Parts: sequence; structure tokens; C-alpha cells
Amino acid sequence: MLELQRLDQISAALRTELEGMPKKLREADAKLIGDRAAVASAKEALTQALTQRKKLELDVEQWKERAKKYRAQSSSVKTNEAYKALQQEIGNAEAEASTAEDRVLEQMMAVEDAERRLKRLETELKESEKTIAAEKRQIEAQFAEKKKNWENATAERKATGKKLPPDLLELYERIAKKHPGTAMAQVKEGQCRACGVRVLPHTIQLLESDTDEEIFRCESCGRIFYSLEPIPHSTPNPSASGAANG
Repeated sequence: MLELQRLDQISAALRTELEGMPKKLREADAKLIGDRAAVASAKEALTQALTQRKKLELDVEQWKERAKKYRAQSSSVKTNEAYKALQQEIGNAEAEASTAEDRVLEQMMAVEDAERRLKRLETELKESEKTIAAEKRQIEAQFAEKKKNWENATAERKATGKKLPPDLLELYERIAKKHPGTAMAQVKEGQCRACGVRVLPHTIQLLESDTDEEIFRCESCGRIFYSLEPIPHSTPNPSASGAANG
């Protein structure tokens, strides 16, 4: 039964690891999705920056064209007031064109920043794709290995169970459903090591006997007791025995 419990513990640990591996794969995929989303966002930001630069460049051209138009009109005005008004409009248009050019320069820097960011993220994405692909291959290899180990442990557990008398196997299985992996409890230092309850000295003596095969269970948790500390057999003292015979 101890071997059965050992195999149950191994199987349970392997099963837990197997169940956790799909989560690891999902986490790897999620990281890759996040990196790809960052690249897509950077591309969109670059597109918007380029669009904004073109708009500002168009504004510069429009203001320059307006100033050119006003200058052309200034040669045909008849009064000083009209001439002054056109000069003012020309000055305003040129000022707006200059301001728009400054904005274009600023936007060109923003475009360069967006291009650098996109290039960096694309490089990081390629590295992530390589790293995560290798990580997923490793996880899949581990999954295959652990699945094989779990299948072997399951088969060994089945074979071990057949070695037990049916009534003992049924008892073990019933307790194991309530206490998975701990149907057996060691008695040590006078206590059930599973729940801590005190064990009767007589029970301990029988458990540690080499000849007693009775099954004992904890009165508190119901687990099957076992002991790995047999009582040492007392051996006669030769000198004492000789003295007694003499």
C-alpha cells in the first residue's frame, strides 16, 4: 500500500504539471500577441504622424500661396489704405507660413521618433517570436515526456494494486478518495503524522512488530497507519547467560 501511495503521489504531481502546461503555452502566446499588438500600434502611430506632417506641409503651401496672391494684388490697388491692408494680409500669411513650417519640423522629428520606435518593436518582435517558438517546443517536449512518465506510473500503479488483496485495495481506494495521495499515515513519536492525534502505545507496538499484519487506522482522520521503525529485538548477553549457568 505504501508503494501504491508513492505511485499515486507521483501520478498526481505529474498530472498537475501536465494540466499546467497548456497555461504556459497560452501565456507564451499571450506575450507574442502583446508584442504584435505593440507593433501594430506603432505602425498606426507612424501612419498618423505621416498624415499630420502632410497636413502641416499643405498648410505651409496654402499660406505661402495666399501671401503670393496678396503680393500680386498689391500692384493693382488704387489707395494707400487698400495697399496697407494687403501688406498686412501678406505679413499675416507669411507669419502663418513660418509657424506652419516650424510645426512641420516638429512633426518631422515626431515621425522619426515613430519610425525608430517601430523599428525597435519589430526587432523585439522577431526576437520574441524566436524565443517563444523555442520555449513552446521545450514545453511540448516536456509535456510529451511527462505524459509518458504519467502513463508509466499509472500502469505501474495498476499492476501494484493487483498485488493487494481485493478488500485491502478497496479500503485503500475508499480512503484515497477522501485523502488523495495520503491514504497512509506514518506513526512517529507517538502521533499520527497526518493529523497529529496521539496513538495508543499498544497500537504502536503492534505496528512496529515484524510479525503483526493487522491493519490499524487513525481514529481521527481514518488513514491507514504504517511505521518504518521496527522495535529492535533484545538479544541475550552471552556473559550474563554464562554467569547464570555457572
